Amino acid sequence: MSALISKYNPIQILLVEDNPGDIRLTQEVLKDAKIGNDLSIVMDGEEALLFLRKTGKYKNVPTPDLILLDLNLPKRDGREVLSDIKSDPLLKLIPVIVLTTSSAEQDVLNMYAHHANCYIMKPVDFNQFAIVLRSIEDFWLMVVKLPNCTKG
Repeated sequence: MSALISKYNPIQILLVEDNPGDIRLTQEVLKDAKIGNDLSIVMDGEEALLFLRKTGKYKNVPTPDLILLDLNLPKRDGREVLSDIKSDPLLKLIPVIVLTTSSAEQDVLNMYAHHANCYIMKPVDFNQFAIVLRSIEDFWLMVVKLPNCTKG
């Protein structure tokens, strides 16, 4: 989905995050984004998979064009969620950005081994986190051509 198309069809973003502060900041940054987007939020790994598989209360949700995935989540962590996404033929093409506080080399290697599209460490500083989110917006929403995964 190109930037031109997304002007008319907002980019669907799924944020999988359990930190209310990070959720609020992400909402604020994406609200002012240059590219139209619709942000859906789930707060744990189990809910993420229900959302992505359109199960139960998520039956009519849009298929995301992009997933922002925290690593340390309740119920099912980001490692399990990423593995499930990338092993599912209906979900594996959706780009997944791992956005986490973990700087552990094993986490980085593990996420790329499970086909994360990128691994970004969240800064603890509010202003730096906003800069990181704007960088994600600039690259992933304006430069990258996202696959059309909305069928299904």
